[in-house]
Amino acid sequence: MSFHTSIRAALLGVAALGLTAAGAMADQLADIKAAGKIVTATDMHYAPFDMLIDGVYQGMTKDLFDEVAKEIGVEPVYQDIPWTAELPGLEVGKFDIVIAPVTITPERLERYTFTLPIADATVGLVKAASNDAISKPEDIKGKKVGVQQGTAQFRQLQAYGESLGGVDVREYGTTDEAYADLAAGRLDAVAGSSPNLAYLVSQRGDVFKLLEPSTFGQPTYFAWVLRKGDDSASFADAIKDAMLKMTDDGRVKAIQEKWLGTYTELPREVPQS
Repeated sequence: MSFHTSIRAALLGVAALGLTAAGAMADQLADIKAAGKIVTATDMHYAPFDMLIDGVYQGMTKDLFDEVAKEIGVEPVYQDIPWTAELPGLEVGKFDIVIAPVTITPERLERYTFTLPIADATVGLVKAASNDAISKPEDIKGKKVGVQQGTAQFRQLQAYGESLGGVDVREYGTTDEAYADLAAGRLDAVAGSSPNLAYLVSQRGDVFKLLEPSTFGQPTYFAWVLRKGDDSASFADAIKDAMLKMTDDGRVKAIQEKWLGTYTELPREVPQS
């Protein structure tokens, strides 16, 4: 073997090692399994998905993700992060996944990797039980309607309000704050996902009431969010496999019925529109 041939072989060997190392570094699932944990972010003020009850994290999201982590073989680490900081934090690698229920939208699909849907997310409206001035969605024209800032529900409320001729949209950091103002008479209605509002009314039917019909706009779904790119592909596949197994063996149905009081069959692929 000549000197030049030896050098060329050595360089090829180094390049191959570099590609192998880069591949390993780019495999998020491998990194997670090596660490033995999945670091998550959610807003623990979004009942019934995420709640802090006497300082303990509970909710539908936790029950679902506990099972997913078990299937993957690692421990979940749950962090309470304000919604507006979750997607930016995900992008810079502060955590592995956002498990706050995030509405799948075409714009977000371009920027993030979504898991299979975990719940229906169609937008609905709730009012104070004592308010007889509004009864159906169209009645919010010219009214004060609260909604959580930075959400897909906020954008859909804006669009719906414009179609009606104007709605006074009030933004809130959390839905709990909006519900408090609704109960106090400072709002005429609150917009949110139909599962959240149905749960609210089931727990506090003496204070709140759904409009009839309660929903407006196009049907949408909640899912969890990963970073975009090839490095997250194996992680997304592992979550999909876990969710399909849980769907087929009845765990998803049991968890939905526990927290939502009903079961909605969900898509087995990520909706692309």
